[in-house]
Amino acid sequence: MSFVIAAPQFVTDAASNLARIGSTINAANAAALTPTTGVLAAGADDVSAAVASVFEAHAQAYQALSAQTAAFHNQFVQLMNAGAGQYAAAEAANASPLQNLSGLAANAAQNVGYGNTGNGNIGFYNYGYNNVGITNTGVSNFGNANTGKFNFGGWNTGYANFGLANYGIYNIGIALTGSYRIGIGELSFTY
Repeated sequence: MSFVIAAPQFVTDAASNLARIGSTINAANAAALTPTTGVLAAGADDVSAAVASVFEAHAQAYQALSAQTAAFHNQFVQLMNAGAGQYAAAEAANASPLQNLSGLAANAAQNVGYGNTGNGNIGFYNYGYNNVGITNTGVSNFGNANTGKFNFGGWNTGYANFGLANYGIYNIGIALTGSYRIGIGELSFTY
């Protein structure tokens, strides 16, 4: 059996640090917007115009991707703050050893967020038990669109995967299929 120990203040501090990091990255992206999307052609010829348009297209794609990343980052910070609140509530519930057990059972069955189905979910549109994030299905998943148990990250399917788009058991990385793999897709190894 594994045990998890969390100090609510540390989770809150981590969420604050993540929010500051996100603000810094957003400021850098905003500062880079005009210089990168307004690249002038080096000359009046067709090649210079084509190179400038390629740079501008890449800059616009980067800005679109950074906007999506910022939105995911904001959701992640909100979920961390909600998780800290849940840890604090659990600590408060454990502070009194004589608390009514039926009250504890009623609190454990509650969901926090919107559109959750099941028990103990935090976030939005989770289905199952003790999921934290958005559209997770299963048990104790943390992140976005995970299916299974104990997955952390996004779009993982299976058991105890960490990262993005992993399928299987105990994978750490991105786009891994199988079990006990570390790495990115085909550039991975089994441990």
